[in-house]
Amino acid sequence: MIPALARYRQTGNAIRQGSRAVDVLFYIMALLVCLATLYPFYFVVIMSISSPSEVAAMNVFWYPKGFFLGSYELIVSDAKMWRAYFNTFVYVSCGTVLNCLMAVLGAYPLTVRNLAGRKWVVRFLIIPMYFGGGLIPAYLLVSKLGLYNTMWAIIVPGAVSIWNIILVRTYFQTIPESLKESAFVDGASHLQLLFKIMIPVSKPIIAVIAIYTIVGIWNNWFDALVYLPNEKLHPLQMYLYRVVVQQTVDLKMLSMEDAQTAANNMLTNLQLKYSIIVFTTLPVLFTYPFFQKYFVKGAMLGSLKE
Repeated sequence: MIPALARYRQTGNAIRQGSRAVDVLFYIMALLVCLATLYPFYFVVIMSISSPSEVAAMNVFWYPKGFFLGSYELIVSDAKMWRAYFNTFVYVSCGTVLNCLMAVLGAYPLTVRNLAGRKWVVRFLIIPMYFGGGLIPAYLLVSKLGLYNTMWAIIVPGAVSIWNIILVRTYFQTIPESLKESAFVDGASHLQLLFKIMIPVSKPIIAVIAIYTIVGIWNNWFDALVYLPNEKLHPLQMYLYRVVVQQTVDLKMLSMEDAQTAANNMLTNLQLKYSIIVFTTLPVLFTYPFFQKYFVKGAMLGSLKE
């Protein structure tokens, strides 16, 4: 009896030690993945604040060498960049509000049980969610609607997302029917039920849709490339695309005084590109903390079945 109990304890200890080893290995792998994910942005940051001569020689890898903020001074003095910033805020604010509103208005009728043809409408929505007409039909549609070369060419086409409608519909279906019935008993209409009851209790999913939409619009440059030949309407990412990829914007030649300052400090276009990447990325990163308390709950929608 005693030897068997000893063997049982030894087996249990071995299993626990093996489990701890697996946990340690998992944590190490997770740490390595985290570092590999964060290092590119960290590299861009240290390159943007290091000495221009060190950046030009590509001697910066793990920590800043020297300290120089002249590239940021040139960036903030660029009127074209601030115009692109303003355009992006217009696109993001209008697009996010419209996307959330359309998702809510499109999802609510699909949760009404006695709505005729509700299942057929849901099946119909799934088709264009997976199959699109392509770029040429979209371009022709935008042109025929008179949206070409206007801000509406960026805002209107993305105002309705079928995926967001389905997400909101799924969340609405988790709200107890008794809550809806009690509202109707008290004399509430469908609009009152939607805006005074459904939306206030659906903040998690709306926050998820909002943050996805903000990030999507903020990072979008292709629509501007296709629909906006006027550079004054370009968003920030299109400006960044012209600087980094097309290289049609010479950041060193913002003005004669700035060009002289850049020459005196051996400022290179390479460092300016790193600086503008940081300058255009930070605002969207700062939006996450405002949605964090709703994000996890909304992102886990549909993961559990009761």
